[in-house]
Amino acid sequence: MLITHQKSAPRRQRGFSLVEVLIALVIMSVGMLGIAGLYVQSMQAGRTSMFRHHAVTLAGDVADRIRANPTALGVYTGGGADGGCVGLGVSCSQPQMAQHDIFLWSAQAAEMLPAGTVNVTLDAAVTPPEYTIAVRWVEAGENLDYTIIIPIRGL
Repeated sequence: MLITHQKSAPRRQRGFSLVEVLIALVIMSVGMLGIAGLYVQSMQAGRTSMFRHHAVTLAGDVADRIRANPTALGVYTGGGADGGCVGLGVSCSQPQMAQHDIFLWSAQAAEMLPAGTVNVTLDAAVTPPEYTIAVRWVEAGENLDYTIIIPIRGL
Protein backbone atom coordinates (compact mmCIF):
# COMPACT_ATOMS: atom_id res chain seq x y z
CA MET A 1 0.00 0.00 0.00
CA LEU A 2 1.32 3.16 -1.11
CA ILE A 3 0.44 6.24 0.82
CA THR A 4 0.63 9.48 -0.98
CA HIS A 5 0.19 12.82 0.55
CA GLN A 6 -1.57 15.28 -1.49
CA LYS A 7 -0.80 18.85 -0.91
CA SER A 8 -3.87 20.92 -0.81
CA ALA A 9 -3.93 24.20 -2.62
CA PRO A 10 -3.67 27.21 -0.33
CA ARG A 11 -7.06 28.51 0.61
CA ARG A 12 -8.04 31.97 -0.37
CA GLN A 13 -8.92 34.21 2.51
CA ARG A 14 -12.52 35.30 2.67
CA GLY A 15 -13.94 38.21 4.69
CA PHE A 16 -12.05 40.68 6.83
CA SER A 17 -9.40 40.12 9.39
CA LEU A 18 -9.79 41.45 12.91
CA VAL A 19 -7.07 44.07 12.33
CA GLU A 20 -8.88 45.47 9.31
CA VAL A 21 -12.12 45.71 11.25
CA LEU A 22 -10.40 47.53 14.13
CA ILE A 23 -8.74 50.01 11.76
CA ALA A 24 -12.07 50.72 10.08
CA LEU A 25 -13.67 51.22 13.49
CA VAL A 26 -10.99 53.72 14.56
CA ILE A 27 -11.36 55.68 11.31
CA MET A 28 -15.15 55.81 11.69
CA SER A 29 -14.82 56.87 15.35
CA VAL A 30 -12.55 59.78 14.44
CA GLY A 31 -14.99 60.86 11.74
CA MET A 32 -17.95 60.67 14.12
CA LEU A 33 -16.06 62.74 16.72
CA GLY A 34 -15.39 65.36 14.05
CA ILE A 35 -19.07 65.48 13.13
CA ALA A 36 -20.05 65.80 16.81
CA GLY A 37 -17.56 68.67 17.23
CA LEU A 38 -19.01 70.48 14.23
CA TYR A 39 -22.52 69.99 15.61
CA VAL A 40 -21.57 71.49 18.99
CA GLN A 41 -19.82 74.41 17.30
CA SER A 42 -22.86 75.12 15.11
CA MET A 43 -25.13 75.06 18.17
CA GLN A 44 -22.87 77.60 19.91
CA ALA A 45 -22.81 79.82 16.83
CA GLY A 46 -26.61 79.67 16.63
CA ARG A 47 -26.93 80.64 20.29
CA THR A 48 -24.49 83.55 19.83
CA SER A 49 -26.46 84.71 16.79
CA MET A 50 -29.70 84.60 18.76
CA PHE A 51 -28.21 86.66 21.62
CA ARG A 52 -26.84 89.24 19.19
CA HIS A 53 -30.24 89.48 17.52
CA HIS A 54 -31.90 90.06 20.91
CA ALA A 55 -29.33 92.75 21.77
CA VAL A 56 -29.86 94.61 18.48
CA THR A 57 -33.65 94.39 18.84
CA LEU A 58 -33.52 95.61 22.43
CA ALA A 59 -31.22 98.54 21.56
CA GLY A 60 -33.58 99.49 18.73
CA ASP A 61 -36.55 99.39 21.11
CA VAL A 62 -34.69 101.60 23.59
CA ALA A 63 -33.83 104.08 20.83
CA ASP A 64 -37.44 104.18 19.58
CA ARG A 65 -38.80 104.82 23.06
CA ILE A 66 -36.28 107.60 23.70
CA ARG A 67 -37.17 109.23 20.37
CA ALA A 68 -40.88 108.98 21.25
CA ASN A 69 -40.30 110.81 24.56
CA PRO A 70 -37.60 113.39 23.79
CA THR A 71 -38.66 115.86 26.48
CA ALA A 72 -37.62 113.44 29.23
CA LEU A 73 -34.03 114.43 28.49
CA GLY A 74 -31.67 112.95 31.05
CA VAL A 75 -34.26 110.80 32.83
CA TYR A 76 -33.32 107.83 30.66
CA THR A 77 -29.86 107.73 32.23
CA GLY A 78 -31.30 107.06 35.71
CA GLY A 79 -33.01 104.12 37.34
CA GLY A 80 -36.27 102.54 36.36
CA ALA A 81 -39.52 102.09 38.23
CA ASP A 82 -42.75 100.25 37.50
CA GLY A 83 -45.04 103.23 37.32
CA GLY A 84 -47.97 101.31 35.85
CA CYS A 85 -47.86 103.51 32.77
CA VAL A 86 -49.38 100.89 30.49
CA GLY A 87 -53.11 100.53 30.06
CA LEU A 88 -56.25 102.42 29.18
CA GLY A 89 -57.03 105.52 31.17
CA VAL A 90 -53.54 105.69 32.71
CA SER A 91 -51.87 109.07 32.65
CA CYS A 92 -48.15 109.31 33.34
CA SER A 93 -45.83 112.25 33.03
CA GLN A 94 -42.92 112.08 30.60
CA PRO A 95 -40.36 111.39 33.36
CA GLN A 96 -42.60 108.64 34.78
CA MET A 97 -42.90 107.11 31.31
CA ALA A 98 -39.12 107.23 30.93
CA GLN A 99 -38.67 105.44 34.27
CA HIS A 100 -41.24 102.84 33.22
CA ASP A 101 -39.38 102.33 29.91
CA ILE A 102 -36.13 101.74 31.82
CA PHE A 103 -37.92 99.23 34.06
CA LEU A 104 -39.17 97.33 30.99
CA TRP A 105 -35.73 97.32 29.29
CA SER A 106 -34.05 95.97 32.37
CA ALA A 107 -36.59 93.15 32.61
CA GLN A 108 -36.27 92.34 28.91
CA ALA A 109 -32.47 92.34 29.04
CA ALA A 110 -32.45 90.02 32.05
CA GLU A 111 -34.96 87.70 30.36
CA MET A 112 -33.45 87.53 26.86
CA LEU A 113 -29.70 87.77 27.54
CA PRO A 114 -27.46 85.97 30.04
CA ALA A 115 -26.55 88.59 32.67
CA GLY A 116 -28.03 91.18 30.29
CA THR A 117 -28.08 94.88 31.12
CA VAL A 118 -28.97 98.11 29.34
CA ASN A 119 -26.95 101.25 30.05
CA VAL A 120 -27.98 104.65 28.65
CA THR A 121 -25.78 107.74 28.83
CA LEU A 122 -26.47 111.27 27.60
CA ASP A 123 -24.05 113.71 26.03
CA ALA A 124 -25.88 117.04 26.30
CA ALA A 125 -22.76 119.02 25.36
CA VAL A 126 -23.24 118.33 21.64
CA THR A 127 -25.96 119.67 19.38
CA PRO A 128 -28.27 117.85 19.04
CA PRO A 129 -27.88 115.92 22.33
CA GLU A 130 -26.87 112.27 21.88
CA TYR A 131 -27.80 109.17 23.82
CA THR A 132 -25.43 106.21 23.87
CA ILE A 133 -27.26 102.92 24.35
CA ALA A 134 -25.15 99.94 25.39
CA VAL A 135 -26.64 96.46 25.72
CA ARG A 136 -24.26 94.10 27.55
CA TRP A 137 -24.33 90.38 28.26
CA VAL A 138 -22.01 87.54 29.23
CA GLU A 139 -21.56 84.56 26.97
CA ALA A 140 -19.10 81.70 27.44
CA GLY A 141 -17.19 83.72 30.03
CA GLU A 142 -16.78 86.68 27.68
CA ASN A 143 -18.35 90.11 28.14
CA LEU A 144 -20.09 91.16 24.93
CA ASP A 145 -21.88 94.38 24.08
CA TYR A 146 -23.78 96.17 21.36
CA THR A 147 -23.67 99.98 21.39
CA ILE A 148 -25.51 102.59 19.30
CA ILE A 149 -25.53 106.38 19.45
CA ILE A 150 -28.70 108.29 18.59
CA PRO A 151 -29.19 112.07 18.30
CA ILE A 152 -32.31 113.60 19.83
CA ARG A 153 -33.80 116.23 17.57
CA GLY A 154 -36.84 118.40 18.07
CA LEU A 155 -36.26 119.58 21.63
